[in-house]
Formats: sequence, C-alpha cells, structure tokens
Amino acid sequence: MEPKKFGRYEIKAEIGRGGMATVYHAYDPRFEREVALKVLPREMLHDPQFRTRFEREAKTIAMLEHPAIVPVYDFGEEEGQPYFVMRYMTGGSLTDRMKQGPMPLQEVVRLFKRLAPALDEAHAKGIIHRDLKPGNILFDQYGDPYISDFGIAKIAANQTNVTGSAIMGTPAYMSPEQAQGEGIDGRSDIYGLGVILFELLTGTQPYHGDTPMSVVVKHITDPVPHILDVKPDLPPAIEVVIEKAMAKNRDERFSTVKEMTEALEMVERGDSLDLGMVDKTLVNSSRTVISPKPTPAPGTIQGKQAQKPGSTTAGPRKKTGLWIGLGGAGLLVCVVAVAGIFMLKDKIPFLAAPTPTHSVITATPGTPPVRVSTSTNVPVVINPTANVDKPTPSLISNPSPTPTVHGPTAIGGADLIAFLNNNDIYVMGVDGSNLTEITKDGGVKNDLQWSPDGKSLFYISGLCIHSVTIPGGESAQITCFPAATYLEAFEISPDGTQVAISLNRVLYVVPFDLAAISKASTWSQLRDMKGCYTYNTNQNLAPPKSVRWSRDGKNLAVNTNSVDSGKRVDLISIFNISSCDSTSPFAWDNFPATRFTMTGYSTNPVIPSFAWDGNTLFALNSKVRYDLGYLYAYNTETKKGVNLDPLQTACCYTAARFSPDGSYLLFIYQSINNAKTQLYYVSYGTIGTGITYTPLTLPDGFFSTLSDHLDATLRPATP
Repeated sequence: MEPKKFGRYEIKAEIGRGGMATVYHAYDPRFEREVALKVLPREMLHDPQFRTRFEREAKTIAMLEHPAIVPVYDFGEEEGQPYFVMRYMTGGSLTDRMKQGPMPLQEVVRLFKRLAPALDEAHAKGIIHRDLKPGNILFDQYGDPYISDFGIAKIAANQTNVTGSAIMGTPAYMSPEQAQGEGIDGRSDIYGLGVILFELLTGTQPYHGDTPMSVVVKHITDPVPHILDVKPDLPPAIEVVIEKAMAKNRDERFSTVKEMTEALEMVERGDSLDLGMVDKTLVNSSRTVISPKPTPAPGTIQGKQAQKPGSTTAGPRKKTGLWIGLGGAGLLVCVVAVAGIFMLKDKIPFLAAPTPTHSVITATPGTPPVRVSTSTNVPVVINPTANVDKPTPSLISNPSPTPTVHGPTAIGGADLIAFLNNNDIYVMGVDGSNLTEITKDGGVKNDLQWSPDGKSLFYISGLCIHSVTIPGGESAQITCFPAATYLEAFEISPDGTQVAISLNRVLYVVPFDLAAISKASTWSQLRDMKGCYTYNTNQNLAPPKSVRWSRDGKNLAVNTNSVDSGKRVDLISIFNISSCDSTSPFAWDNFPATRFTMTGYSTNPVIPSFAWDGNTLFALNSKVRYDLGYLYAYNTETKKGVNLDPLQTACCYTAARFSPDGSYLLFIYQSINNAKTQLYYVSYGTIGTGITYTPLTLPDGFFSTLSDHLDATLRPATP
C-alpha cells in the first residue's frame, strides 16, 4: 500500500493535533531524511494578504539558525494548505520529561544555559517566540534540548478569521501584555520562561482556573504565587528570580534570558543575589514579595538561607528610614559578634583549628593549601587569601614535582582517579583515599583526561579547552573556538605526541604542542597545523563525537553518528591512521552494528560512553536514562560482544575506563531502583564470577544530582 503523501513528503504517522496545526512524522525522499511536517488550516488562506505575510514571516523563521533551535527546512503551500517542514526530534518534549515530577535545580539550570543564547539571538533579530511552553522544547536522541515553533504563533495570529481574535498563545504561559493584545517584545518570552521555571521546579503551574480565560485573567491580575509555599525545600533566593521573570510590568523583568540564567546559576551555587538586580520587582506595590529575612545583611538575599515553610508573606516593601535604621543596627550587631568570635575562637570547639585525621595530597609551593573540612571530613582546596603571593597564571603552570600521595600504592597501573561531580573535578586514590575537590566553578565539563606527565588534567567546557594542575588546582584556559557549534573531543595520544580534536564534527589529529594549540581558535588554524590525519564529513564519513587511542598511537576508535536504514545511530569505528592518509579512510571494524545487540539500543541507538584498553577490548554502555545504561564488552579479535554486569543488577552503568595495564575496570553505577550513584574499581578478570564488589568510599549523598554528566579517568602510576 502506497504511503499517504503531502506533496513530496511521505506521511508516516500523526504526532499531534491542535487548533493551530496538525503535526506529522514524515519522510523526505529528496534528502532521504525524517522530518516533522506541520500543516496549518486551509481557512488561513481566506485572507488574500495572508500568503504575503506567511511567506515574509516564514522566510524570517527559516533563516534563524542556532544549535538550540529546531531548524526549519522548508515551507510553502500544498493544495490550499500552508505548511512548515522541520527537523524530526526523536527525544520527546519537555512535557514528557515533566511527567516524572519536579526537576532538580541543577538540571533546570543546565537546560536554561543551553536555551538562553538561542532565545537572546532570536530576540536580537526581532523574532519573538510568542508560545513558549514545555511542549515546544524538544530533545534530540542525545538528550540535548531545542526550541521549536519559533514565531509560528505570529503567523497564526495574523489570520483573525480562524479564532476571531489576534491573541495567540497558550493561556498557562501567556504574558499579561500578550493576553491583553498589546505589542510584545522578548520580555514576553521571558515571562513564559518564568512560568516554565516555576512548573519545572514544583511540578505544577503557578495559576489554575476552570477555563482557559480564567487562567489568562489571573496572569493579568493575580500576584505571583510564592514558589516556596509549593516546594519549601528550594533555595529561598529562587523566589526572587521567579518574581522578576514574571513581573506584571515588563520593564521590571530580566532584560535578557542570559541575565535570568545567570541569576539562576547564582542561586544554584548558593551565592547572594544583589537586591539591586531585582529592586524594581520588590518595590512594586502590586506584587507579591518576599518578606524581610533576619539573617542577611541589608541589600542581599542569601541563596542557601534556611527558611521554614510558610514563612513568606505577601505585601509591598518600601525603602523607608525604618529599613535603613534596622540595617544599621543589624550591621552594628554583626560587627560586635564578629569581634567576639575572633576573641573567643580558640575556646569555641567548632571554630578551633581542626586536627587533620586523614592524609592529604601535598601541595607544591605557590598553590592553595589542602585541609580537611570540619563538616564533612573531606579534603577541600582552600583559595589563597588576597595577601598571599602566588605565581602569575600562565597558559600552563610551571613544571612542579609530581604530587605525593601518602597511602595507597598503584593498582592496575594507576594511582589516582579523577572524576566529575556537580560539574566539578575531584581526585582520589584508586583505593578511595584522599578525596580532594580540585575545581569549584560549577561549569559543565566533559572529556576529562590526564596530561602525559600526570601533573594536570585537561577538559572541555563549552567551546573551550582548559587545564588544571594537580594538586594545586591552578586553572588555565588553553584555547577557545568561539565561532564553532561543536567541540566534542580533545584526546591526547598515549605517547603524548599527538592530540585528536573534534571541532564542528570534523576530527583533526595534530601535534600535541600546547603553544601552537593555544594560538588556534578556528578550524582553518587547526588544519594549518599540518597534522597526521583529518577525519572529514565531506568525505561521506559519519560525524565524529568522541575518540579513544590505541596504545601504539596507530589507531583511532571514533564514536560516529551514522545513518543505518534511514535512522541515526551511534557506531564505534576503528581507523588505522599510521600512514597519515586522509584521502581514503577505511574503518577496519564497526560495532555494535551487526556484531551484537545491546539492550535499549534498538529504541535509543546512542552510545553515551565507551572505553578502550588500547589493544583488543572495549567497554561501552547503552542509554537507558541520562547517560547510563547496560554495560557491554567487545573483543576486536573474536568480533563478539557480551553483556557485562559486574554488580549483577543489570542496570545502570557509565563512564567505564580500563586501567593502564588493562587488568582493572573503573565505572560509575547508578541503581535503577534507589538511584544511588557509586564509583567502582574492580578486577576485570573476576567479572562474571559472582564476586561481590565494594564501591569506593565516598561521603553520604556525595552524588546529589542523578542527572549529572558523569565522567572519570585514571592516572598511570609513575614507575
């Protein structure tokens, strides 16, 4: 039976239907790709001027390009029906994800950080979304979010005969000015984001009503509900962010989504929010405001201040002489208290100098000291005081002696583990000793690896490559690629002579020369370094994502995003680059492909993480939730794959890494039942024997966010 067609597009299934459009999953035979086809009602063409407006607005939307915006491939009219063709997103919508309940603040911040530049770029071009809601935030197969249906509400609003009103949008997320039919700008989208933020954190919308119109009226007239009344365990300062984003007066909102996201990041870190940033919101007499808190100094709201449920009150707060007087009195009390503490600090047990009970990583001269936290008994790096002399930061810190770790000897040829938690880097011995926090910036990091000399770590953050010394924690930015869309790999060869860099889905193998790399900020500059090999998608090769080296540096294993039967799938392909020939690349092995079957791979063909012992064995995991899934091993000699289940619980594993001598396997495990995250380092040869493994000792609740990006790497021990 011939599939139903719409123009040249073959209709596979209906995805959704609403008052404004019907959306189909379709196939475009011309470009051999899956697409989403959005068909608008025929009634829109009753207006003779609609075609002109439709073409003008559609061209504007189609030219809006950003990595976090679902691209529009085509638009037009077919048999009297206007239509759009967009990328087909396989990861579902934010609405689907919200069915699991409220999201952790850290995951929400990560979402906003990706979407903020896309919205701000559109607003700068005068393009307003007009219908921001969870259903218009879609995810690809890798879990990356995208904004869909940009500006399409404006096209629908131009045709008043359809609804009898030029007001278009979704009542639950509509700004007051949009609801009243006024002119709007980017701040209307910011209001919608404020509503989405409230819903993501609480699992419920801020306003409810018996009819859509009653909800619209509440957006116009009702004060913003206290989010802490709904979910009191959130940081109190989040209420300020919600208040400002959802201000009735658009002039009192954040001016950009970036500004809103930065405020969210401050709340997540526990930083104080300066009331100057949100002052207009708090003094607006028509608003619900946060009542004065007794602890903060005048002018700040503490991001991590404890608050009892129901302690917030509604009502205006004005800056009067009373508040100034109270502020002065509070300051005087603080001064007296601090003076008393310094006088009596040696007599107060919890302020007395701690007596270290754990061995610590010895810091080299000029680096921050390391001590044991009195609250968690975990070593933490303390920032040097302002009056302590320290070396001027350079691209890479001056060579220093290899750090001494008192305690464990090497296991499996490795002595230290570096891994990520809450977006920061931690280091510990392979036996779980001397846990030390190395970074505290909270920025998203990936592709964590040790330098060839073992004295520092490299990682990718955004579009930049960074290094940080161990144990000192001195950070340095190696280089950035500001014009790039993707920076996905920075992998140094075992002998330290080459590095593989994946930039914009092209893989460059260049000399590992930090001075030269620091001067490269574009793809052409990487090309001009005249490296050994370039893996280019122009050669009909699948886009590369992540990379691993063989021990002899002659082969590269590349996680490629390939097309199989019209569907995008992740495959591990192994290339021999010993001849430095990029003209006719040939993969001498590909898996899993037809080699073996991974649970969950058929429905979600993604490989979030893979490891190579550099010889014949690989370890890789499927994607069941977040970046975790079922763990498998693949042997390049037998061409067979087997399920690895070290803990005999089936799921879920990620970030597997072989030890330098190949005898041990490091991995991160998250139970699918109680969702507790743990770190294991086990003898590979004993897996499958029924032995019970013990996780490395970490403080209770150490991995606090289940959806964190998890990564780990092992440092080869010095002979």
